[in-house]
Amino acid sequence: MTITVPEHNSDNVVNIFTGQTWSPTLNSQFIRLAPELDGLEMLYTNSAHPDTSFSIKILCWGLREDGDIVGLVPWLNNITPCPDISDPLDGKWEGYYDPGTEELFHDAPLHKALELEMAAEYYECNYEHADDVVQEIPDSIGTHAVFSNDGFKTLHLKEVISWQLLNNGEIHALVADEKKVETTPVLPGDSSLYAADADAEFRYFFQHHIANKIKAKDPEALAAIATLSEP
Repeated sequence: MTITVPEHNSDNVVNIFTGQTWSPTLNSQFIRLAPELDGLEMLYTNSAHPDTSFSIKILCWGLREDGDIVGLVPWLNNITPCPDISDPLDGKWEGYYDPGTEELFHDAPLHKALELEMAAEYYECNYEHADDVVQEIPDSIGTHAVFSNDGFKTLHLKEVISWQLLNNGEIHALVADEKKVETTPVLPGDSSLYAADADAEFRYFFQHHIANKIKAKDPEALAAIATLSEP
């Protein structure tokens, strides 16, 4: 869903959600997230399997500075807007998918768009620094971060606890430092959490069904991991 702003002098255009003057350098950054809690998925295809469609659970919906709303998924080593996915096999976004109704659609659901727009307006405030935390949402799809320092000969998997949206629009996955965990379960906001991509050994994200296969030393999963190259 996109909210179109009529063409005017940009100095006179103000974002209705943030109250800030519109800027082309900021118009695509994310300002608000809404977790996907109804099991909606992203559908995609790739050149290696042209007759097959694949699905992956949507983590959340993101509202950009310019009003655009997109689904977000952990994809390879980043969290990525669904329409922007790309991989070595020429992965291509085909749309959003509701497995309950088997409906394929290309715009964010109206209820999520309204949730994001109203929340952005309600919680609008000014932050001083680029790395100020605007929002932290729990991971509800079982995302795991994979760490390795020897070319995937050995792997260390950590469950992603939450995702932080920063004032500069960046979104980071948070995992727990086991040495700092004092109480369980580890919840969003826990002092033991840190950004996975701040660790030099971080490599990729996997959803829970793949992570569980890796933990169980599934031959096919391990063979697939062996083909991965350093990001």
